Amino acid sequence: MIYTDSYTYMPDLTTPRLLLRRLAMRDAADIYHYSRDVEVARHVLWEAHRSIGDSRAYLRYMLRRYRNHEPASWGIEYTQTGEIIGTIGFMWIQSDNSAAEVGYSLSRDYWNRGIMTEALKAVIAHGFGSMNLNRIEAQHETTNPASGAVMRKCGMVHEGTLRQRLYNKGKYVDVELYAILKRDYAHRR
Repeated sequence: MIYTDSYTYMPDLTTPRLLLRRLAMRDAADIYHYSRDVEVARHVLWEAHRSIGDSRAYLRYMLRRYRNHEPASWGIEYTQTGEIIGTIGFMWIQSDNSAAEVGYSLSRDYWNRGIMTEALKAVIAHGFGSMNLNRIEAQHETTNPASGAVMRKCGMVHEGTLRQRLYNKGKYVDVELYAILKRDYAHRR
């Protein structure tokens, strides 16, 4: 059984360089800064933000998910600057199967610095530790191999290619599915 208070409350998670925390309306400018970048939006299911209004609408959506105790994302705060530089969180959680899917996005200014690996490791540890999940999975478009590298660095195992799994940016795209099990995670520690 999943310990649901952990994900509905979404406690702050800290790493050496990051604070994963609930988003707030005050984060709109930071969200807009990276979400307007078409390269950041290329492999995710949302369109690049065209105005700060788009970022505020996203924040209102996330605040509703928090209030309704639905799976949601943490803001990734870079502690050196206090800036929100991305998001990471659970897309869905299946209590019956003790499973969840994690998804993330990151400002291009912070790519290739190990930031997302650090954030994903924290979310995986929280999922297996506090939430008592048995399986955490993630997927990335086949044209985004850097995301797969992050997943592998966090101990996730490639399970296959799902052909035309998603409809994104006007076309069906293939995705690579990765997962880590609680027993695998325990062995890595």
